[in-house]
Amino acid sequence: MKVMVIGSGAREHALAWKLARSPQVEAVLCAPGNAGTARVGRNLPEVAATDVHAVVAAAKAEAVGFVVVGPEAPLAAGLVDALSDANVPTFGPTKAAARLEASKGFAKDFMKRFAIPTAAYGTFDDAEAAKAFVRERGEPMVVKADGLAAGKGVVVADTVEETCAAIDEMLVDARFGAAGATVVVEERLVGPEVSFHAICDGERYVALAAAQDHKRLGDGDEGPNTGGMGAYSPPPMVTPEIEAAIREQVVAPTLAGMTELGCPFRGALFVGLMIVDGAPKVLEYNVRFGDPETEVLMARWDGDVLPLLLGSARGDLSGVQPRWGAPAALSVVMASEGYPGRYPKGRAIEGLDAANGLEGVVVVEAGTTRDGDATVTSGGRVLCVTATGADVREAAARAYAGVDAIRFEGAQHRRDIGWQARGDA
Repeated sequence: MKVMVIGSGAREHALAWKLARSPQVEAVLCAPGNAGTARVGRNLPEVAATDVHAVVAAAKAEAVGFVVVGPEAPLAAGLVDALSDANVPTFGPTKAAARLEASKGFAKDFMKRFAIPTAAYGTFDDAEAAKAFVRERGEPMVVKADGLAAGKGVVVADTVEETCAAIDEMLVDARFGAAGATVVVEERLVGPEVSFHAICDGERYVALAAAQDHKRLGDGDEGPNTGGMGAYSPPPMVTPEIEAAIREQVVAPTLAGMTELGCPFRGALFVGLMIVDGAPKVLEYNVRFGDPETEVLMARWDGDVLPLLLGSARGDLSGVQPRWGAPAALSVVMASEGYPGRYPKGRAIEGLDAANGLEGVVVVEAGTTRDGDATVTSGGRVLCVTATGADVREAAARAYAGVDAIRFEGAQHRRDIGWQARGDA
């Protein structure tokens, strides 16, 4: 069958790369795609991921048999609903189910209703009421824009004053526009943060391996928050006991709760968690694959991933089991100069073939495009150099060998990805 992947980042390249290896897939189309997805399939650069009408029209014109939606914005816009109406099987949740990510307030109220462990919180659209809540608690808190803000609508404050300033920035200054017209203010949790993915069919789920992202720009978790500077799997803090707790206390009641609300969840349920005193607490829900977590999960997945994604879309994951090949994988993001702020574009990238030729290494592209015969930068996060290994330490060594083979002006990256599992950082 023909498969269409929606999106243009590293997550979409990783999914397209894995799907292209399926014996059941005759062609992979990517809308709009990037320079990396063009290496494994055919791009449709004129089809924007958030243009629901254009995506549906392209899927019908190309006789696509299955669509995999990467980013959250098209899901929140109802792309799955529209494709389903056009009889195109699609991986991802409906617009109603996507509220778990599209509205932080909805998600927090959902967790409270169904007794899913999370941080104490309040939801506000009035700045003075929100600040009074903070001052009454007398501690620094986390401020989150209720709506989708491209991963940038979260402030983890260090003082009460910083918390109040973040509230004013969102509710008074409207930094995030409509997405920040309502905010969630919640307690700061302390502990290691991990990512857990479950591929769901509305009733059943297949749990994927846990992963850990690195959000801060610099080594030692210093610098500003980013969309993610690298990830690895498996993280040592997710013990079998912790994973069992995540399944029993988070994933199972989430699926049951969504069914009770009349919007059964199909697709990738990606839960951001904090491990607090040996117990998982939910930081946030995401309703799609994470990035850069997808890169390490697809690198570790053994064989054909199509039955997993298609089973979810069809509402029948019975008989699908997780298939892990490599014991570990690690990815390092190479970002543009200036990221996560303003950054230049159009800088030539060298060494991609050399890096891809290294043992266990695959370079997943994010912010790239073609300029004649050259691959050039076009985004903040440019590449995600991913490697597998017998353990995280070996995967890190291979990934950093790949990083060192690649050059573009102003490139920046962390050297300590996976430090909690490497034993050498």
